[in-house]
Amino acid sequence: MHLLTSGSKILVLAFVCVFTQSRAEQSKRMAETEFGKMPDGTAVKQFTLHNAKGMVAKIISYGATITELQAADRNGALTNVVLGAATLEEYLKGVNAASVIGRVANRIAKARFTLDGLEYHLAANNGPNHLHGGRVGYAKVVWEAKALPPRNGEGSIQLTYQSKDGEEGYPGNLHVQVTYTLTDDNELRIEYEAKTDRATPVNLTNHAYFNLAGQGDVLDHELWLAADRYTPADEELIPTGQIAEVKGTPLDFTKPARIGARIEQLKPKPGGYDHNFVINNGGKSLVLAARVAEPKSGRVMEVRTTEPGVQLYTGNHLKHGALCLETQHFPDSVNQPKFPSTILRPGQTFSSATVFAFSAH
Repeated sequence: MHLLTSGSKILVLAFVCVFTQSRAEQSKRMAETEFGKMPDGTAVKQFTLHNAKGMVAKIISYGATITELQAADRNGALTNVVLGAATLEEYLKGVNAASVIGRVANRIAKARFTLDGLEYHLAANNGPNHLHGGRVGYAKVVWEAKALPPRNGEGSIQLTYQSKDGEEGYPGNLHVQVTYTLTDDNELRIEYEAKTDRATPVNLTNHAYFNLAGQGDVLDHELWLAADRYTPADEELIPTGQIAEVKGTPLDFTKPARIGARIEQLKPKPGGYDHNFVINNGGKSLVLAARVAEPKSGRVMEVRTTEPGVQLYTGNHLKHGALCLETQHFPDSVNQPKFPSTILRPGQTFSSATVFAFSAH
């Protein structure tokens, strides 16, 4: 039998106290509940993250989806600023969701590409083209999800998905990992990582629909983009391969402008903004890509990313009830040799980060 000395007892008690405080702090910052069950009985988890300033983020394992993001206005009042739903059933019916999109976000022309001499055929789910990973993609599957130990008191959720070789027509088994962190600086940080056993295109993003007022349309939201150029596209929104200047077009947000100021110039097609912008100095490090301000509430959202592009979509099928800023590689990059490559090969790691930072003025 070994007896603890008085000094050892003090150390043990101190450890227990620290551990208990850590667990208590984690419980304040994070909660895990069941959101519902899939038709096959698979449970869908929901994680609720709180930061020290009252901001709240809710994420579910179905589609690695942000279901709610509560941000304060200039008076401190919290409002949900992303489109979402209260039940799993609504998501299963196809509600507009802030889900992770993959294996390749945006469009691939004619739903096919050639890689290392082999032609691959994908699901044509957008006319003749492939969109957002296919008919199911990553937005409509249940990810493995777990809470991570708090870093500096900040809560993080890690979600993983094993995308099998041949899924939606893509080559290679792809291991995908997404980590959400809600910081005490009112930032929702999204970190993506992927590894493959066979060469494959990878382009991951989150398709969050934002409305900083929490209701109404976004036409009075003021937008600034760190983008002097964009990728022109045809009527099916497939890039032509050119990179053009935004100056002198309705796409010029190099100075803050109302979303609705020139949107009529883009009708009837595509009915509003649905364009990929080339971020100035994008794709090299985490840079400021966009800033959105909502005048009445005073809410401001800044978007920082390591990606080279951002797709601005103004909820054209929702009467402009929300806007998306999808950080990404350019659409159809796998068929456009002049665009930054989306090809991931064995031994390499796909790594990307996007931060949505909130404040109020």
